[in-house]
Amino acid sequence: MGFLSKFQNGKQAPLVTPEGRISDSSGVSRLHGKMHGMYDDSPLPRLTMRSFLMGILVSMGGFIFGYDTGQISGFLAMEDFLRRFGQYNAQTNKYYFSNVRAGLIVGLLSIGTLIGALIGAPIADKFGRKPSISFWCIIFIVGMIVQMAAENKWYQIMMGRWVAGLGVGALSLLVPMYQAETAPRHIRGALISTYQLFITIGIFLASCINFGTEKRQNSGSWRIPMGIGFLWALILGFGILLFPETPRQDFRNGRVAEAKKTMETVYGVSDNHWSVHHELAEIKAKLDAETTSDGFFVEWYRMFFGPRMAYRIALGMGLQCMQQLTGANYFFYYGTTIFQSTGINNSFVTQMILNGINFGTTFYGLYIIEHYGRRKSLIAGSTWMFICFMIFASIGHFSLDRNHPANTPSAGRAMIVFASLFIFGFATTWGPMIWTIAGELYPSRYRAKAMALSTASNWFWNFMLAFFTPFIVQDIDFRYGYVFAGCNVVGGLLIYFFVIEGQGRTLEEIDTMYITHVTPWKSSKYVVPSDDLGLTNTGSKHGGAVEAGPDVAATTAEKSHGDMGPGE
Repeated sequence: MGFLSKFQNGKQAPLVTPEGRISDSSGVSRLHGKMHGMYDDSPLPRLTMRSFLMGILVSMGGFIFGYDTGQISGFLAMEDFLRRFGQYNAQTNKYYFSNVRAGLIVGLLSIGTLIGALIGAPIADKFGRKPSISFWCIIFIVGMIVQMAAENKWYQIMMGRWVAGLGVGALSLLVPMYQAETAPRHIRGALISTYQLFITIGIFLASCINFGTEKRQNSGSWRIPMGIGFLWALILGFGILLFPETPRQDFRNGRVAEAKKTMETVYGVSDNHWSVHHELAEIKAKLDAETTSDGFFVEWYRMFFGPRMAYRIALGMGLQCMQQLTGANYFFYYGTTIFQSTGINNSFVTQMILNGINFGTTFYGLYIIEHYGRRKSLIAGSTWMFICFMIFASIGHFSLDRNHPANTPSAGRAMIVFASLFIFGFATTWGPMIWTIAGELYPSRYRAKAMALSTASNWFWNFMLAFFTPFIVQDIDFRYGYVFAGCNVVGGLLIYFFVIEGQGRTLEEIDTMYITHVTPWKSSKYVVPSDDLGLTNTGSKHGGAVEAGPDVAATTAEKSHGDMGPGE
């Protein structure tokens, strides 16, 4: 018998749900607070202080990215930044950024992030998630120093952003992964989504600081906002040292006691609580099913031939691509420039308002991801953003006087309204939830490497949009919005046909559902069979209470590492 079953005397165990309810095989649910066998069945706390602090501190990685994104939009319109790093037009007696130079300054961060995400994976597997986060904070700080030391060489700014991008890219991989591997299942979606929340806070704060410094006629207009960015990296780099390694990383490296202790702390339960023993049993079943790890390149190769891994890798990369193609960064990178073209007197104020909406509405996204689930929320978000971009693009192309926007003030105001409505839709759905799904898609063995590829996809398309947007807008003006509208339709279809609902499930259950080809649009009601987890359970959707089967690894090993080709 498995290591849990000996405590159950052969009896079927009741289900422990995240809400602290117990359900027996008859389907009757009731509140409980008693001891079941030798395990504590008391209700789970909805949120513990440790989980809350983890969500706040680790998500500073998102803050770093958001702050950098928000400040560069404003820098491109600051007089001192233009005078030092722009090009001089003798006819207008003004400085400006060509499309190529603006695209490289904005976009080189994304090239760095793409590389950082890819090389961050093996480093995280080798040295652990926690020390890797501190290391990449140092790399980000080096990039900031290179930028702040620039006097009049625009390519020094560009290369400094590339170096900083290495750190941002690795953190964009490590933060959702750390939260996915540590957070209690019933709040995992909300905790991972705090990464996106902190991106929005960073963007908003950067726009506020830009507004406060943009009238300075010296380098303080851009060096002050840039220098403040050091603070966020220092908070994360040192703060993460106060937290433990993720329980799944500890378990994989033989530190079972440390893994169990961490889970007890984030769940806020005693050392013999049923939920902790249940989840450890699932982790053990999946780990036992794995073959011995091979060399670095062999592991990358084998990953694509793992159980349905090629399918999931393609899905993860597609979702991250579509997050960029929703069009959100069209506003975040070039918002100040966009609203100058609509005739707004102070486009810094408009950008600050939009970023404030982005920040404030993301809180609602943390609620709906656990209340309505991933699939329904994302499909609704795609529909909402499609409508907003269709109207935004139509007004911009057909109603706005683009040569003299002051002649059509109502069109400019209407565009700001629909830009705000679009950002509401993005901030509550596709902004935070794609990071959650990326953290849930893959098994523990391949999670770092597969997430690296999906995150690299995000940054690749981030660069493509950052670099080519000025050229595209120059040719087709606001009709560019129709492209994003179409992409939002594709994104909604991608969610409907391919993404499995992960609300309330453990990472191991989600892995099993992909392996067994669960129909995505029926996945929210799917019951994981006990044999598929190598455990005996009550057949619950949440899989809350289980026993280890007679051979906890046998069934899973056969399913997970049989002769299955890519996507099977």
